[in-house]
Amino acid sequence: MIAASAHLGLQRPPNHHRSIFQPRRRPVRCGAERQALFSRIAPVYDSLNDVLSLGQHRIWKRMAVSWSGARDGNNVLDLCCGSGDLAFLLSEKVGPNGKVIGLDFSKEQLSVASSRQHSRSKACYNNIEWVEGNALELPFSDCYFDAITMGYGLRNVINFHKAMEEMYRVLKPSSKVSILDFNKSTDTFSASIQEWMIDNVVVPVANGYGLAEEYKYLKSSIQDFLTGSFFSLTNWMELEELALEVGFANSKHFEIGGGLMGNLVATR
Repeated sequence: MIAASAHLGLQRPPNHHRSIFQPRRRPVRCGAERQALFSRIAPVYDSLNDVLSLGQHRIWKRMAVSWSGARDGNNVLDLCCGSGDLAFLLSEKVGPNGKVIGLDFSKEQLSVASSRQHSRSKACYNNIEWVEGNALELPFSDCYFDAITMGYGLRNVINFHKAMEEMYRVLKPSSKVSILDFNKSTDTFSASIQEWMIDNVVVPVANGYGLAEEYKYLKSSIQDFLTGSFFSLTNWMELEELALEVGFANSKHFEIGGGLMGNLVATR
């Protein structure tokens, strides 16, 4: 059973101005390192996700797509699409009359996604186009998409603020972005469980695939993810504040997977 909880969310006041909250920026070299990492794990990425989450990641991804508000005939984007799980779910939502673009910076991940597309029989999957690109410089015009999803990608970009700005720019007014990722809990007990699982489950399982070093990055990437702002806010409130600062009208964060995962939903 997946527990989901939410608070009232945040809304941007009519005269909203940028606060002194400044999201952290990491060295540019991290982007190249992460790109190389995801390229190395591409061949076993899907099977590892199934093993490590006991298949629960499929439920979380369906929830993320549902929260995006994508519907029949829409033009939608799956950002940092990886091997395409969210893109395929979006394809089923928008149907043959819709359009799905899956964008990622890893050629290897896109190759896996393309192979999966060609091996599947659903006609709607023909509406997916795979694009190699940078989440910080999206190759699309303003107000282009009816919905955007992002699964486990925001945590890995080198500039959270810029990535959110780009999503806001290419999203149509009144449309939504749905961002699924690990939840950086400020609760000591939850955080300790998450760290224990990474050290004693994730890394040992990945080691069986020869990828222990690659998966050790999870702990540091979660630790470097958004935590408290100058108000000492919790992670979900910081993520909500970030969405408001780049211009979204309202934002709400949902804790799922017993609080180990989180999903930010923001409306332009």
